[in-house]
Amino acid sequence: MGYGELNIRSYNPQKDRARVEDLERRCEVGPAERGFLFTDTLGDPICRIRNSPIYNMIVAELNNQLVGVIQGSIKLVTIHKPPKNLARVGYILGLRVAPLFRRRGIGSSLVVRLEEWFIASGVDYAYMATEKDNDASFKLFVEKLGYVKFRTPAILVNPVNCPMNRISSKYEFEKLKVEEAESLYRKFMSSMEFFPSDIGKILRNKLSLGTWVAYPRGESWGEILPSSWAMVSVWNSGEVFKLRLGNAPTSCLMYTKSSQLMGNLVPCFKWRGIPDFMHPFGFYFIYGVYREGPMSGKLVRTLCRLVHNMAAKCSDCKAVVTEVGGSDTLRRHIPHWRLLSCPEDLWCIKGLKNEERESFYELIKIPTRRTLFVDPREV
Repeated sequence: MGYGELNIRSYNPQKDRARVEDLERRCEVGPAERGFLFTDTLGDPICRIRNSPIYNMIVAELNNQLVGVIQGSIKLVTIHKPPKNLARVGYILGLRVAPLFRRRGIGSSLVVRLEEWFIASGVDYAYMATEKDNDASFKLFVEKLGYVKFRTPAILVNPVNCPMNRISSKYEFEKLKVEEAESLYRKFMSSMEFFPSDIGKILRNKLSLGTWVAYPRGESWGEILPSSWAMVSVWNSGEVFKLRLGNAPTSCLMYTKSSQLMGNLVPCFKWRGIPDFMHPFGFYFIYGVYREGPMSGKLVRTLCRLVHNMAAKCSDCKAVVTEVGGSDTLRRHIPHWRLLSCPEDLWCIKGLKNEERESFYELIKIPTRRTLFVDPREV
C-alpha cells in the first residue's frame, strides 16, 4: 500500500484493549445527515460479540499503530435453502478504520481475513448489516467484495418518556418461564429466517429480562391458547454498551430542547419529548415478536407499552428498539418515532462455499415477505 507493512492479527486483550477503545471513540456510525452514533463499550471491546456461541476480533496495525478492527460471530440458523433449511452463518460487525487511514485498503483486508476465519470454521454464508445510505460500506461489501442485497428490515425506535404509558385493562399479561418461552419459540418461529438454533441460550442469558405474553381478559393461558395472543422478549443492551448521539440534526436538537422546556414549564400536560441522546444512554431491545388472532396487533402494541414502562424505571434507558422485516405488517403495531427510526436497514450476504453458490442465488430470490428473526446478541 505504500504506507508501511500492514499487520493483521487476532485481538490481544492485554495489548489492544485501550487502543481499540480509543479507536471506537474516534469512529462515528451512521450517515452525517442523521447524526453520528458513538459507542461506549464500558471497558470491554468485545462486548457486542461476547454472548455469541463463537466469536473473534481481528485488528490491523500499521507502523505499530492500531488503525483498524473488525468483529465476527458464528451460529447455526434457519435459512430456507433447498435441500436443507439450516446453515452456519458468520455475522460481520464493528468494522472500524481510523479516520486518517481510510481509503488505503485496510477495511477490505480486515474483511477478507475475517472471511478466511469463517471458512476455516465451516461457515456457509457471511452477512453484514448497514444503513442503506452508507455509501462507503455499500461500495466495500457489494461492489468490491461480492456481497449481495438480501433483506431490508426496519429499525424502530421509541423514546422512553415520562409519565408511563397507560395499559388497557382489557388485556391480561403473563411472564413466561424460560422453558415455556423456548417451547413456544421453537413451535411457532423456528421456520422464520435466521431463527437461531440456540434460542434457549439466548433466553437464559442474564441480559434477557424475560418473555411476556398478552391475551384478552376473560380468557386463560394454558395448553389451549387464547383466541388472540402476542409474545415478546426483552434484551437489556444497555448493560453491554452505551450509545451517544453526535452531530445531531438541528431539528432534533431544537425539538429535544423545546420539549424538555415545555415539560418543565407545564408538567400538568404530561408533555412527551425526546430524551437527551447527546449523553451516553442505554436501550432495551425487543426481540422474538410473535402474534396470532384478530386482536393480536393491539396486543403487540400493548406489550410494547409494557416494555416502555419497564424501561422508564431504568435510569439510563432512553429508548426501546426493535427490528422487523421490511414488509412485515408487525411494524404497523409497534410504537416508534419516524425521526429516530431507520425504515430500511440493509442486510447483505455472501456464499463462502463453492457447493453453496448455486443454492445461494435461489436463496436471495426468496420473497422478502418472510418474517425475520433478529438476534439480540447482534444488535
